Amino acid sequence: MAAASLSLPKHPLLSSLLPFQSSTKPSSSFSQTFSKSSQFHGLKLSHSSSLSSPSTSFSTKTSIFAKVEKGTAPPPFQLKDQNGRLVSLSKYRNKPVVVYFYPADESPGCTKQACSFRDSYENFKKAGAEVIGISGDDPESHKEFAKKYRLPYVLLSDEGDEVRKEWGVPSDLFGALPGRQTYVLDKIGKVQLIYNNQFQPEKHIDETLKLLESL
Repeated sequence: MAAASLSLPKHPLLSSLLPFQSSTKPSSSFSQTFSKSSQFHGLKLSHSSSLSSPSTSFSTKTSIFAKVEKGTAPPPFQLKDQNGRLVSLSKYRNKPVVVYFYPADESPGCTKQACSFRDSYENFKKAGAEVIGISGDDPESHKEFAKKYRLPYVLLSDEGDEVRKEWGVPSDLFGALPGRQTYVLDKIGKVQLIYNNQFQPEKHIDETLKLLESL
Protein backbone atom coordinates (compact mmCIF):
# COMPACT_ATOMS: atom_id res chain seq x y z
CA MET A 1 0.00 0.00 0.00
CA ALA A 2 1.43 3.33 -1.05
CA ALA A 3 2.30 5.77 1.72
CA ALA A 4 -0.11 8.70 1.94
CA SER A 5 1.38 12.12 1.30
CA LEU A 6 0.23 15.16 3.22
CA SER A 7 -0.20 18.37 1.20
CA LEU A 8 -0.56 21.50 3.32
CA PRO A 9 -2.66 24.34 1.89
CA LYS A 10 -0.97 27.66 1.42
CA HIS A 11 -2.02 30.16 4.06
CA PRO A 12 -0.54 33.51 5.19
CA LEU A 13 -0.38 32.34 8.81
CA LEU A 14 1.41 29.14 7.88
CA SER A 15 3.82 31.03 5.65
CA SER A 16 4.72 33.35 8.51
CA LEU A 17 5.85 30.35 10.57
CA LEU A 18 8.17 28.94 7.91
CA PRO A 19 11.89 29.79 7.88
CA PHE A 20 12.78 33.22 6.47
CA GLN A 21 13.81 32.93 2.81
CA SER A 22 16.73 34.86 1.41
CA SER A 23 14.75 35.48 -1.77
CA THR A 24 12.76 38.15 0.10
CA LYS A 25 15.65 40.61 -0.05
CA PRO A 26 14.23 43.96 -1.20
CA SER A 27 15.17 45.35 -4.57
CA SER A 28 17.74 48.13 -4.76
CA SER A 29 15.11 50.51 -6.14
CA PHE A 30 12.99 49.99 -3.02
CA SER A 31 15.94 50.61 -0.74
CA GLN A 32 16.84 53.79 -2.61
CA THR A 33 13.27 55.05 -2.48
CA PHE A 34 12.86 54.17 1.19
CA SER A 35 16.07 55.94 2.21
CA LYS A 36 15.13 59.27 0.65
CA SER A 37 14.50 62.19 2.98
CA SER A 38 11.08 63.75 3.19
CA GLN A 39 10.08 67.16 4.48
CA PHE A 40 6.60 68.21 5.50
CA HIS A 41 5.36 71.14 7.58
CA GLY A 42 8.78 72.03 8.90
CA LEU A 43 9.59 68.45 9.88
CA LYS A 44 12.43 66.70 8.06
CA LEU A 45 12.49 62.94 8.27
CA SER A 46 15.43 60.83 7.10
CA HIS A 47 14.87 57.08 6.96
CA SER A 48 17.56 54.45 6.62
CA SER A 49 16.86 50.75 6.68
CA SER A 50 18.63 47.43 6.27
CA LEU A 51 16.29 44.62 5.29
CA SER A 52 18.80 41.96 4.18
CA SER A 53 18.31 39.61 7.16
CA PRO A 54 15.58 38.49 9.56
CA SER A 55 16.98 40.83 12.20
CA THR A 56 15.77 43.87 10.32
CA SER A 57 17.15 47.14 11.62
CA PHE A 58 15.26 50.40 11.26
CA SER A 59 16.45 53.81 12.31
CA THR A 60 14.73 57.15 12.01
CA LYS A 61 16.42 60.49 12.39
CA THR A 62 14.28 63.56 12.88
CA SER A 63 15.33 67.19 12.81
CA ILE A 64 13.08 70.22 13.11
CA PHE A 65 13.93 73.47 11.43
CA ALA A 66 14.06 76.69 13.43
CA LYS A 67 10.48 77.85 13.48
CA VAL A 68 8.84 81.23 13.97
CA GLU A 69 6.05 80.91 16.51
CA LYS A 70 3.23 83.13 17.68
CA GLY A 71 4.39 85.69 20.23
CA THR A 72 8.01 85.67 19.02
CA ALA A 73 10.00 88.10 16.89
CA PRO A 74 11.05 86.47 13.59
CA PRO A 75 14.63 86.62 12.28
CA PRO A 76 15.40 89.94 10.53
CA PHE A 77 16.06 90.02 6.81
CA GLN A 78 17.33 92.30 4.07
CA LEU A 79 16.21 91.38 0.57
CA LYS A 80 15.90 93.04 -2.84
CA ASP A 81 12.49 94.21 -3.96
CA GLN A 82 11.09 94.19 -7.51
CA ASN A 83 13.10 97.34 -8.28
CA GLY A 84 16.38 95.95 -7.01
CA ARG A 85 16.38 98.01 -3.80
CA LEU A 86 17.34 96.43 -0.48
CA VAL A 87 14.49 96.28 2.00
CA SER A 88 14.86 95.42 5.69
CA LEU A 89 12.13 94.07 7.94
CA SER A 90 13.13 96.68 10.53
CA LYS A 91 11.94 99.38 8.12
CA TYR A 92 8.37 98.48 9.05
CA ARG A 93 8.72 98.68 12.83
CA ASN A 94 5.95 100.66 14.61
CA LYS A 95 3.23 99.39 12.26
CA PRO A 96 1.57 96.01 11.62
CA VAL A 97 3.13 94.02 8.78
CA VAL A 98 1.70 91.15 6.76
CA VAL A 99 4.50 88.95 5.41
CA TYR A 100 3.33 86.22 3.08
CA PHE A 101 5.55 83.55 1.58
CA TYR A 102 4.32 82.05 -1.68
CA PRO A 103 5.71 79.39 -4.06
CA ALA A 104 6.30 81.29 -7.32
CA ASP A 105 5.31 84.20 -9.55
CA GLU A 106 2.69 83.48 -12.21
CA SER A 107 1.48 80.14 -10.81
CA PRO A 108 -2.35 80.03 -10.69
CA GLY A 109 -2.70 79.93 -6.91
CA CYS A 110 -0.02 82.57 -6.34
CA THR A 111 -1.57 84.89 -8.92
CA LYS A 112 -4.97 84.55 -7.25
CA GLN A 113 -3.42 85.27 -3.86
CA ALA A 114 -1.43 88.27 -5.11
CA CYS A 115 -4.49 89.78 -6.78
CA SER A 116 -6.60 89.20 -3.66
CA PHE A 117 -4.06 91.14 -1.60
CA ARG A 118 -4.15 93.83 -4.30
CA ASP A 119 -7.95 94.07 -4.25
CA SER A 120 -7.96 94.35 -0.44
CA TYR A 121 -4.90 96.57 -0.22
CA GLU A 122 -6.88 99.67 0.77
CA ASN A 123 -8.36 97.73 3.69
CA PHE A 124 -4.86 96.83 4.83
CA LYS A 125 -3.82 100.48 4.55
CA LYS A 126 -6.83 101.55 6.61
CA ALA A 127 -5.69 99.10 9.27
CA GLY A 128 -2.28 100.80 9.15
CA ALA A 129 -0.57 97.66 7.85
CA GLU A 130 1.98 97.01 5.13
CA VAL A 131 1.96 93.93 2.89
CA ILE A 132 5.13 92.11 1.82
CA GLY A 133 5.21 89.12 -0.52
CA ILE A 134 8.26 86.84 -0.57
CA SER A 135 9.27 84.05 -2.94
CA GLY A 136 12.46 82.63 -4.41
CA ASP A 137 11.98 84.41 -7.75
CA ASP A 138 14.54 87.04 -8.80
CA PRO A 139 13.77 90.79 -8.76
CA GLU A 140 13.18 90.91 -12.53
CA SER A 141 10.52 88.20 -12.29
CA HIS A 142 8.89 90.10 -9.41
CA LYS A 143 8.95 93.31 -11.44
CA GLU A 144 7.14 91.71 -14.38
CA PHE A 145 4.67 89.99 -12.05
CA ALA A 146 3.89 93.21 -10.15
CA LYS A 147 3.53 95.22 -13.37
CA LYS A 148 1.30 92.66 -15.09
CA TYR A 149 -1.17 92.49 -12.19
CA ARG A 150 -0.73 96.05 -10.88
CA LEU A 151 0.41 94.95 -7.45
CA PRO A 152 0.77 97.99 -5.16
CA TYR A 153 2.88 96.36 -2.47
CA VAL A 154 6.46 95.10 -2.08
CA LEU A 155 7.63 91.77 -3.48
CA LEU A 156 10.95 90.54 -2.11
CA SER A 157 13.37 88.11 -3.72
CA ASP A 158 14.53 85.32 -1.42
CA GLU A 159 16.86 83.60 -3.89
CA GLY A 160 18.20 80.41 -2.34
CA ASP A 161 15.23 80.40 0.08
CA GLU A 162 17.46 81.49 2.96
CA VAL A 163 14.80 83.58 4.73
CA ARG A 164 12.20 80.88 4.12
CA LYS A 165 14.49 78.40 5.90
CA GLU A 166 15.30 80.80 8.75
CA TRP A 167 11.61 81.41 9.39
CA GLY A 168 10.88 77.69 9.16
CA VAL A 169 8.23 78.06 6.46
CA PRO A 170 6.99 74.48 5.91
CA SER A 171 7.02 72.91 2.47
CA ASP A 172 4.05 71.10 1.01
CA LEU A 173 3.67 67.73 -0.72
CA PHE A 174 6.59 66.27 1.22
CA GLY A 175 9.06 68.92 0.15
CA ALA A 176 8.10 69.00 -3.52
CA LEU A 177 6.57 72.47 -3.37
CA PRO A 178 7.55 75.62 -1.43
CA GLY A 179 4.91 76.34 1.18
CA ARG A 180 2.34 79.13 1.28
CA GLN A 181 2.35 80.75 4.71
CA THR A 182 1.30 84.15 6.03
CA TYR A 183 2.53 85.94 9.15
CA VAL A 184 1.01 89.00 10.80
CA LEU A 185 3.43 91.03 12.91
CA ASP A 186 2.22 93.66 15.35
CA LYS A 187 3.69 97.13 15.89
CA ILE A 188 6.54 95.87 18.02
CA GLY A 189 7.50 93.18 15.54
CA LYS A 190 6.04 90.10 17.23
CA VAL A 191 4.03 87.48 15.36
CA GLN A 192 0.31 87.48 16.17
CA LEU A 193 -0.91 85.12 13.45
CA ILE A 194 0.53 82.29 11.38
CA TYR A 195 -1.75 81.01 8.65
CA ASN A 196 -0.95 78.11 6.31
CA ASN A 197 -3.21 77.02 3.49
CA GLN A 198 -1.68 75.81 0.23
CA PHE A 199 -4.88 75.25 -1.71
CA GLN A 200 -7.11 78.18 -0.70
CA PRO A 201 -4.82 81.21 -1.15
CA GLU A 202 -7.63 83.76 -0.94
CA LYS A 203 -8.33 82.73 2.68
CA HIS A 204 -5.01 84.27 3.73
CA ILE A 205 -6.48 87.70 3.06
CA ASP A 206 -9.65 87.04 5.07
CA GLU A 207 -7.74 85.67 8.07
CA THR A 208 -5.18 88.46 8.16
CA LEU A 209 -7.77 91.24 7.88
CA LYS A 210 -9.79 89.71 10.72
CA LEU A 211 -6.77 89.82 12.99
CA LEU A 212 -5.68 93.31 11.94
CA GLU A 213 -9.09 94.65 12.81
CA SER A 214 -8.65 93.33 16.35
CA LEU A 215 -5.17 94.77 16.93
